[in-house]
Parts: sequence; C-alpha cells; structure tokens
Amino acid sequence: MEAQAQGLLETEPLQGRDEDAVASADFSSMLSEEEKEELKAELVQLEDEITTLRQVLSAKERHLVEIKQKLGMNLMNELKQNFSKSWHDVQTSTAYKKTHETLSHAGQKATAAFSNVGTAISKKFGDMRRK
Repeated sequence: MEAQAQGLLETEPLQGRDEDAVASADFSSMLSEEEKEELKAELVQLEDEITTLRQVLSAKERHLVEIKQKLGMNLMNELKQNFSKSWHDVQTSTAYKKTHETLSHAGQKATAAFSNVGTAISKKFGDMRRK
C-alpha cells in the first residue's frame, strides 16, 4: 500500500510512457460545462497572446534590421568580424602557439632532411659520372 501511495507523490518529471498516457487520457468527461467554457476562453486568450507576441517580435526584428542598415552593418560584415575575432582567438591560444611551434620545428627538420637527401643524390650522380 505504501508503494502505491509513494507513486502518487512522485516529484520526478513524466517519462515517455507516462506522457503518452496523459496525452491520450480524456479529461473532458471529468469537467463541468462551466470549467470547459473557462478553459476554452483561456485557450482563445493564450492563442491571441501568442499571435500578438509573434507580431511584436516580427516588428522588433524589422527594426533591428533597419538599425543595422543605418549603421552599415550587414550579414557579410558581421560574419567577417566574427571570423576575424575567432581567428585572432585561435592564434592567441596556447594550443595554437604550441602546435605552430611544433610544426615549424618539424618543417625545419624536414627541410634539412630533404636537403641532405638532395645532396646525397647529387653526390651519387657525380660519382656515377666520374666512373
């Protein structure tokens, strides 16, 4: 009996099956006509408020675009600024500096190795010509 009471008092959010059960439940038979009418009125009011909020948001977005245009800001400029800032942040990061240092050192070693190989090949060709 205590386990059943515990289940009714759970504070955890609903999970998959529980949500499906609640969504498919028909509570309309449990409501009085007055409660149904109140809920319908509340639903209409919420829908109207959502519509109004969408209109306000749309007007604010248009105003934002106008201000950006007046300031000479456009999407391309913003992307360039964001890219420049991000690239600067990458270049000043410790990881980038260490990687750059390591690759630079590796490049110098590779250059020296290729130079040595080139010298050795030239020497071999020189020796072959003399014979």
